Amino acid sequence: MSDSSSTTAAASASRPVGPFQLLALGVNGIVGVGIFFAPAEVAALAPGASAIVAFALTGLALIPVALAFAVLGRRFDADGGPVLFARAAFGERASFLVGWVAYVSAFLSTAAVVAGLSQAVAPSLGLEGALGQRVLASVLVTALAGVVASGIRVSAGAWTALTVFKLLPLAALLVAFLALAGPPPPAAVAAGPAVDASWLRAGLTVMFAYQGFEIVPVIAGQVRSSARTVPLATVGALLLAVLLYVGLVWACVAALPDLASAATPLAAAAGVWGGPGLEGWVRAGTSVSALGICLGMMVTTPRYLSALASGEHTLLGLDGMSAAGVPVRALAVTWGLVLLFVNLGDLSELFALSSIAVLMQYGVTAAALAVLACRRARGLRPLHALLAVPTLGLGLTLVAFGASAREGVTTVLTTVAGLVLLRLSRPRAAEPPATLRGEPL
Repeated sequence: MSDSSSTTAAASASRPVGPFQLLALGVNGIVGVGIFFAPAEVAALAPGASAIVAFALTGLALIPVALAFAVLGRRFDADGGPVLFARAAFGERASFLVGWVAYVSAFLSTAAVVAGLSQAVAPSLGLEGALGQRVLASVLVTALAGVVASGIRVSAGAWTALTVFKLLPLAALLVAFLALAGPPPPAAVAAGPAVDASWLRAGLTVMFAYQGFEIVPVIAGQVRSSARTVPLATVGALLLAVLLYVGLVWACVAALPDLASAATPLAAAAGVWGGPGLEGWVRAGTSVSALGICLGMMVTTPRYLSALASGEHTLLGLDGMSAAGVPVRALAVTWGLVLLFVNLGDLSELFALSSIAVLMQYGVTAAALAVLACRRARGLRPLHALLAVPTLGLGLTLVAFGASAREGVTTVLTTVAGLVLLRLSRPRAAEPPATLRGEPL
């Protein structure tokens, strides 16, 4: 075997995540449970074809955000994503707080999704009552942690398979719709300031259905040719989701005159276009989608924690990585926290931090891009800073109009806890290894 072949094989073994698997991770992160219900919520605010337009315009508005993640993502060849971006631009404290809020939000959201999935599936498995649901949730969390602990190669295969399985019924719905649909529905857009407010609220709902592409750079350290693969997967995942969502919402609008009152709009539309068989398949796809989200979150969430411990302050060796590409200690802590919360009872409040945490990652990434571009650091040019403008504007608008007081209080308390944790951490004796790339986009 030649030296170049040996080098290629070694790189493939140490970085098992390829372009298709990384794209699948991004699509899996976006296409969660929300899209199965969001069309009805959006239709209540933007009726008729206006709902289709809301999904299309919001997706297009998020492209600069994805590009900001892509531009920085190709320059950071290590796990961490926004944590590393903030560290390079603003220093240790800012990166620690961003990573901490992202981590807390991620493990709370993971617990909530696992609990919701267990609640939906438990009766079909003969597990009745709260105790049965908690047992199932505990087994599910432990099984997912076991898959993740076995190595990034196994995890990548699992999340790719689940992504394909969750997309199949949605693709079947689109095919049935395209084969049977008539002319597009008429737009239902009224005039006046009240409609503007409704459109903004509809855009907020749609935006949260699109979030998830930001997790792609979080595993950059496990990706082959990350300088090329991370940008393509980040932007590609969002574009694929935009096309998929616009088609699905169009199918719902065309099939359901009372879309705003539909409890399960995608399944109901599938019944119209493909009959009971397709409807049942789409309903089952909801659980598969939730399982895919749970696995993806168990893969990425510990990497926020390990990235926190990789800077100037060390946290109990949580940045340690196994030969299989797994931050084992960070995974163990995450498993313990998720296991604790799925056994606490009602988890409907655990999503309180998620929207602000994601918007914080958007805003910090945009600001980091602007700062590093103005410094001409890491091969960036001042022109790159232009991408930060729409991203920051979108983030500020969404926080101002979309965040609740409860989310704000939760964010403040989480930030204070992060500052305390930072004070308790020990300074690292040596400088952290260099993890930044310098190639221009």
